[in-house]
Amino acid sequence: MDELFEHYRFKVDKGQELVRIDKWLCAHLEHTSRNRVQQALDAQYVRVGETPVKSNYRVKPEDEISIMLPYERHEFEITPENIPLDIRYEDDDVMVVYKPAGMVVHPGCGNFSGTLVNALAWYMGLRESVTAEDNRMGMLVHRIDKDTSGTLLIAKNLRAQNFLAKQFFEHSVDRVYVAIVWGDLENDEGTIDAPIGRDPADRLRYKVVEEGGKRAVTHYKVIKRLGYVTVVECRLETGRTHQIRVHMNHIGHPLFNDERYGGDRILKGTLYSKYKQFIENCFEILPRQGLHARTIGFIHPTTREHIVIEGEMPQDMEKLIEKFDNFVASRQINR
Repeated sequence: MDELFEHYRFKVDKGQELVRIDKWLCAHLEHTSRNRVQQALDAQYVRVGETPVKSNYRVKPEDEISIMLPYERHEFEITPENIPLDIRYEDDDVMVVYKPAGMVVHPGCGNFSGTLVNALAWYMGLRESVTAEDNRMGMLVHRIDKDTSGTLLIAKNLRAQNFLAKQFFEHSVDRVYVAIVWGDLENDEGTIDAPIGRDPADRLRYKVVEEGGKRAVTHYKVIKRLGYVTVVECRLETGRTHQIRVHMNHIGHPLFNDERYGGDRILKGTLYSKYKQFIENCFEILPRQGLHARTIGFIHPTTREHIVIEGEMPQDMEKLIEKFDNFVASRQINR
């Protein structure tokens, strides 16, 4: 899961002199242009406390400032492709689509075709290649990982994008995932509040860090205990890259078959050949991390109605749960 916005929070020093907030932010945000800061201010993405402010607001000592900056888009062409979309909701402002595991959301290095954005461009009626700046193909407001299945929210115009982005900023979007993790969790429910940053030893991984990370909060609840693995509901308060994968690994329960975070080996149970073969069969059933974005809930940008869209569990995760169910039952019978 990955929002398309950078989030920053600051506590102003006690000795701060009065200064315009646009100048203060430019001085405190590395590698950020004044134009990006001004766009954030114009879109009411800058707040002091809970109140949006304009560029002429003067920063005061001990102000609590938060800002949301859209990530800068890469300049490359997107080719519309006739790829079927599984649309679960659509009107003039928003769409909710069901993304299968294995599909990349946005074109990038090594993935310039076959992505959800390529499919959206075609669905929106585009037939010629367009740049990433072209809003006619729909605008993403968040992402989910390539090997995560589930529901994805898309804005169909700039007004809707801004409205939805504010909900992500305010942590008011309902995002519920189902994860299959290794081991038997100690508690039936809990909250992981631990900042996340890049792993300095591996730039493709993230980890819980004490300094320099972004605040990340995951609320979890056990759905089903299967001895060797546990089915868990994870409700996101924030949406950092790989958040659930990192948090569950941090508490000692990596996602099943999550290669990047060590879940692709036996972490619970024996190493006897029969059990080892059983787990190998399980890896074949679910050849990706056990994570599914089940539910997305949001306030509609025009009607202000609270809309909740829920996607069914994918077959690979359902089959894995059934296989573990049968395995645990057979062991209890044989005792």
